[in-house]
Amino acid sequence: MMKILIVDDEPLARKRLQALVDELGMGEVVAEAGNGREALMMAPIYQPQVILLDIRMPAIDGMQVIQQLTSRHPVPAVIFTTAYSGHALEAFEYQAVDYLLKPIRKERLERALERAHTFIQSQSTAPPMPTPAARTHIRYYQRGELIMVPVKKIYYFSADQKFVSVRWTDGELLISETIKDLQQEFAGQFLRIHRRTLIAMVQIASLYKDKNGQYYIRLRDIPEQLEVSRRHLKTVKELLKDMRIPYSA
Repeated sequence: MMKILIVDDEPLARKRLQALVDELGMGEVVAEAGNGREALMMAPIYQPQVILLDIRMPAIDGMQVIQQLTSRHPVPAVIFTTAYSGHALEAFEYQAVDYLLKPIRKERLERALERAHTFIQSQSTAPPMPTPAARTHIRYYQRGELIMVPVKKIYYFSADQKFVSVRWTDGELLISETIKDLQQEFAGQFLRIHRRTLIAMVQIASLYKDKNGQYYIRLRDIPEQLEVSRRHLKTVKELLKDMRIPYSA
Protein backbone atom coordinates (compact mmCIF):
# COMPACT_ATOMS: atom_id res chain seq x y z
CA MET A 1 0.00 0.00 0.00
CA MET A 2 1.48 3.31 -1.07
CA LYS A 3 1.35 6.24 1.35
CA ILE A 4 -0.40 9.17 -0.34
CA LEU A 5 -0.54 12.89 0.43
CA ILE A 6 -3.36 14.89 -1.20
CA VAL A 7 -2.64 18.58 -1.83
CA ASP A 8 -5.47 20.83 -3.06
CA ASP A 9 -6.93 24.12 -1.86
CA GLU A 10 -10.48 22.91 -2.58
CA PRO A 11 -11.95 20.66 0.17
CA LEU A 12 -14.38 19.02 -2.27
CA ALA A 13 -11.51 18.13 -4.61
CA ARG A 14 -9.60 16.54 -1.74
CA LYS A 15 -12.71 14.59 -0.72
CA ARG A 16 -13.19 13.35 -4.29
CA LEU A 17 -9.57 12.16 -4.53
CA GLN A 18 -9.81 10.47 -1.13
CA ALA A 19 -12.90 8.56 -2.31
CA LEU A 20 -11.22 7.45 -5.54
CA VAL A 21 -8.09 6.28 -3.70
CA ASP A 22 -10.28 4.30 -1.28
CA GLU A 23 -12.19 2.69 -4.19
CA LEU A 24 -9.02 1.66 -6.00
CA GLY A 25 -7.39 0.21 -2.89
CA MET A 26 -3.89 0.91 -4.22
CA GLY A 27 -2.80 3.24 -1.44
CA GLU A 28 -3.63 4.93 1.83
CA VAL A 29 -4.13 8.68 2.23
CA VAL A 30 -1.91 9.55 5.20
CA ALA A 31 -2.54 13.32 5.15
CA GLU A 32 -4.17 16.23 3.31
CA ALA A 33 -2.82 19.73 2.68
CA GLY A 34 -4.70 22.84 1.57
CA ASN A 35 -1.75 24.59 -0.06
CA GLY A 36 1.88 24.17 -1.07
CA ARG A 37 3.32 25.47 2.19
CA GLU A 38 1.37 22.88 4.20
CA ALA A 39 2.49 20.16 1.76
CA LEU A 40 6.18 20.98 2.27
CA MET A 41 5.66 20.94 6.04
CA MET A 42 3.80 17.59 5.98
CA ALA A 43 6.11 15.74 3.55
CA PRO A 44 8.98 15.14 6.02
CA ILE A 45 6.50 14.25 8.79
CA TYR A 46 4.35 11.71 6.92
CA GLN A 47 6.95 10.58 4.35
CA PRO A 48 4.41 10.06 1.53
CA GLN A 49 5.48 7.91 -1.38
CA VAL A 50 2.94 9.56 -3.69
CA ILE A 51 1.68 13.15 -3.79
CA LEU A 52 -1.53 14.07 -5.62
CA LEU A 53 -0.72 17.72 -6.27
CA ASP A 54 -2.83 20.62 -7.51
CA ILE A 55 -1.03 23.43 -9.37
CA ARG A 56 -2.82 26.71 -8.74
CA MET A 57 -2.91 27.28 -4.98
CA PRO A 58 -2.34 30.29 -2.72
CA ALA A 59 1.11 31.09 -1.26
CA ILE A 60 3.17 28.27 -2.81
CA ASP A 61 1.86 26.62 -5.98
CA GLY A 62 2.33 23.06 -7.17
CA MET A 63 5.28 23.81 -9.44
CA GLN A 64 7.20 25.38 -6.56
CA VAL A 65 6.40 22.33 -4.44
CA ILE A 66 7.78 19.82 -6.94
CA GLN A 67 10.93 21.92 -7.42
CA GLN A 68 11.68 21.65 -3.71
CA LEU A 69 10.75 17.97 -3.46
CA THR A 70 13.26 16.90 -6.13
CA SER A 71 16.13 17.79 -3.78
CA ARG A 72 14.98 15.19 -1.23
CA HIS A 73 15.54 11.45 -1.01
CA PRO A 74 13.61 9.42 -1.59
CA VAL A 75 11.82 11.62 -4.11
CA PRO A 76 8.04 11.06 -3.89
CA ALA A 77 6.13 10.20 -7.03
CA VAL A 78 4.22 13.36 -7.97
CA ILE A 79 0.92 13.12 -9.86
CA PHE A 80 -0.49 16.50 -10.80
CA THR A 81 -4.28 16.83 -10.47
CA THR A 82 -5.34 20.12 -11.99
CA ALA A 83 -7.97 21.92 -14.05
CA TYR A 84 -5.29 23.54 -16.23
CA SER A 85 -3.61 21.80 -19.17
CA GLY A 86 -1.03 24.48 -19.88
CA HIS A 87 1.56 23.24 -17.37
CA ALA A 88 1.89 19.64 -18.59
CA LEU A 89 5.25 19.98 -20.35
CA GLU A 90 6.75 21.88 -17.43
CA ALA A 91 5.45 19.22 -15.04
CA PHE A 92 7.18 16.40 -16.91
CA GLU A 93 10.40 18.40 -17.06
CA TYR A 94 10.34 18.23 -13.24
CA GLN A 95 9.87 14.44 -13.46
CA ALA A 96 6.20 14.31 -12.54
CA VAL A 97 4.91 10.75 -12.88
CA ASP A 98 1.60 11.79 -14.48
CA TYR A 99 -0.64 14.78 -15.18
CA LEU A 100 -4.40 14.40 -14.68
CA LEU A 101 -7.03 16.94 -15.61
CA LYS A 102 -10.09 17.53 -13.44
CA PRO A 103 -12.60 16.04 -13.14
CA ILE A 104 -10.35 13.10 -12.30
CA ARG A 105 -11.52 9.82 -13.80
CA LYS A 106 -11.11 6.66 -11.76
CA GLU A 107 -9.42 4.72 -14.57
CA ARG A 108 -6.90 7.52 -15.19
CA LEU A 109 -6.02 7.74 -11.52
CA GLU A 110 -5.52 3.98 -11.49
CA ARG A 111 -3.07 4.21 -14.41
CA ALA A 112 -1.26 7.08 -12.72
CA LEU A 113 -0.90 5.15 -9.48
CA GLU A 114 0.49 2.19 -11.41
CA ARG A 115 3.14 4.52 -12.87
CA ALA A 116 3.83 5.85 -9.39
CA HIS A 117 4.34 2.30 -8.12
CA THR A 118 6.91 1.67 -10.87
CA PHE A 119 8.68 4.90 -9.95
CA ILE A 120 8.78 3.95 -6.25
CA GLN A 121 10.17 0.50 -7.04
CA SER A 122 12.97 2.02 -9.11
CA GLN A 123 13.99 4.16 -6.13
CA SER A 124 13.82 1.36 -3.58
CA THR A 125 16.61 -0.50 -5.37
CA ALA A 126 18.96 2.50 -5.26
CA PRO A 127 21.15 3.38 -2.23
CA PRO A 128 20.19 6.53 -0.29
CA MET A 129 21.61 9.61 -2.00
CA PRO A 130 21.05 13.34 -1.56
CA THR A 131 20.22 13.70 -5.27
CA PRO A 132 17.25 12.57 -7.39
CA ALA A 133 17.29 8.94 -8.54
CA ALA A 134 17.29 9.82 -12.25
CA ARG A 135 20.53 10.91 -13.90
CA THR A 136 20.79 14.32 -15.51
CA HIS A 137 23.43 13.09 -18.01
CA ILE A 138 24.20 9.87 -19.89
CA ARG A 139 27.92 9.03 -19.93
CA TYR A 140 29.72 7.30 -22.79
CA TYR A 141 33.24 7.13 -24.20
CA GLN A 142 34.19 8.13 -27.73
CA ARG A 143 37.76 7.37 -28.80
CA GLY A 144 38.76 7.28 -25.16
CA GLU A 145 37.13 10.62 -24.37
CA LEU A 146 34.29 10.84 -21.81
CA ILE A 147 31.18 12.49 -23.29
CA MET A 148 28.30 13.69 -21.10
CA VAL A 149 24.92 13.81 -22.85
CA PRO A 150 22.26 15.92 -21.04
CA VAL A 151 19.07 13.88 -20.62
CA LYS A 152 17.00 16.96 -21.49
CA LYS A 153 18.60 16.90 -24.97
CA ILE A 154 17.59 13.28 -25.66
CA TYR A 155 14.66 12.70 -28.03
CA TYR A 156 14.25 8.97 -27.54
CA PHE A 157 15.85 5.66 -26.58
CA SER A 158 15.53 2.72 -28.98
CA ALA A 159 16.57 -0.88 -28.26
CA ASP A 160 19.09 -2.17 -30.81
CA GLN A 161 19.88 -5.87 -30.21
CA LYS A 162 22.16 -5.93 -27.12
CA PHE A 163 22.46 -2.14 -26.94
CA VAL A 164 20.21 0.90 -26.74
CA SER A 165 20.49 3.66 -29.31
CA VAL A 166 20.20 7.18 -27.90
CA ARG A 167 18.94 9.85 -30.31
CA TRP A 168 19.84 13.33 -29.09
CA THR A 169 20.44 16.84 -30.43
CA ASP A 170 23.97 16.03 -31.65
CA GLY A 171 23.25 12.69 -33.28
CA GLU A 172 23.13 9.10 -32.04
CA LEU A 173 25.14 6.87 -29.73
CA LEU A 174 24.94 3.35 -28.31
CA ILE A 175 24.86 2.50 -24.60
CA SER A 176 24.88 -0.91 -22.90
CA GLU A 177 21.69 -0.48 -20.87
CA THR A 178 18.16 -1.86 -21.15
CA ILE A 179 14.93 -0.13 -22.07
CA LYS A 180 13.32 -1.55 -18.93
CA ASP A 181 15.93 -0.01 -16.64
CA LEU A 182 15.77 3.32 -18.46
CA GLN A 183 11.96 3.33 -18.21
CA GLN A 184 12.12 2.86 -14.44
CA GLU A 185 14.82 5.48 -13.96
CA PHE A 186 13.20 8.14 -16.10
CA ALA A 187 9.54 7.54 -15.18
CA GLY A 188 7.75 10.84 -15.68
CA GLN A 189 10.26 12.10 -18.27
CA PHE A 190 10.09 9.39 -20.94
CA LEU A 191 7.08 7.42 -22.17
CA ARG A 192 7.14 3.78 -23.31
CA ILE A 193 5.42 3.57 -26.71
CA HIS A 194 6.83 0.23 -27.85
CA ARG A 195 8.79 -2.65 -26.35
CA ARG A 196 11.83 -1.13 -28.07
CA THR A 197 11.16 2.59 -27.63
CA LEU A 198 11.04 5.32 -24.96
CA ILE A 199 10.36 8.91 -26.03
CA ALA A 200 10.84 12.22 -24.23
CA MET A 201 7.40 13.52 -23.23
CA VAL A 202 8.38 17.13 -23.86
CA GLN A 203 9.15 16.19 -27.50
CA ILE A 204 5.72 14.75 -28.34
CA ALA A 205 4.02 16.77 -31.10
CA SER A 206 1.14 14.52 -32.15
CA LEU A 207 -0.14 10.98 -32.64
CA TYR A 208 -1.46 9.87 -36.02
CA LYS A 209 -2.73 6.74 -37.75
CA ASP A 210 -1.65 5.72 -41.24
CA LYS A 211 -3.83 4.10 -43.90
CA ASN A 212 -2.98 0.65 -42.55
CA GLY A 213 -4.20 1.51 -39.06
CA GLN A 214 -0.73 1.74 -37.52
CA TYR A 215 -0.15 4.57 -35.03
CA TYR A 216 2.96 6.76 -34.95
CA ILE A 217 4.27 9.57 -32.76
CA ARG A 218 5.53 12.74 -34.39
CA LEU A 219 8.24 14.59 -32.49
CA ARG A 220 8.74 18.34 -32.26
CA ASP A 221 12.31 18.94 -33.36
CA ILE A 222 13.27 15.97 -35.54
CA PRO A 223 11.64 14.29 -38.55
CA GLU A 224 11.56 10.73 -37.18
CA GLN A 225 8.11 9.22 -36.69
CA LEU A 226 8.06 6.45 -34.11
CA GLU A 227 5.78 3.42 -34.10
CA VAL A 228 3.34 2.94 -31.20
CA SER A 229 2.56 -0.68 -30.38
CA ARG A 230 -0.98 -1.88 -29.73
CA ARG A 231 0.03 -2.85 -26.20
CA HIS A 232 1.01 0.73 -25.32
CA LEU A 233 -1.54 2.61 -27.43
CA LYS A 234 -4.18 3.05 -24.69
CA THR A 235 -1.69 4.54 -22.24
CA VAL A 236 -0.29 6.85 -24.92
CA LYS A 237 -3.76 8.09 -25.91
CA GLU A 238 -4.78 8.76 -22.31
CA LEU A 239 -1.63 10.76 -21.62
CA LEU A 240 -1.89 12.82 -24.81
CA LYS A 241 -5.53 13.60 -24.04
CA ASP A 242 -4.57 15.02 -20.64
CA MET A 243 -1.69 16.98 -22.21
CA ARG A 244 -4.06 18.37 -24.89
CA ILE A 245 -1.82 16.98 -27.64
CA PRO A 246 -3.71 16.18 -30.87
CA TYR A 247 -4.20 12.62 -32.02
CA SER A 248 -6.39 10.73 -34.47
CA ALA A 249 -8.97 8.29 -33.12
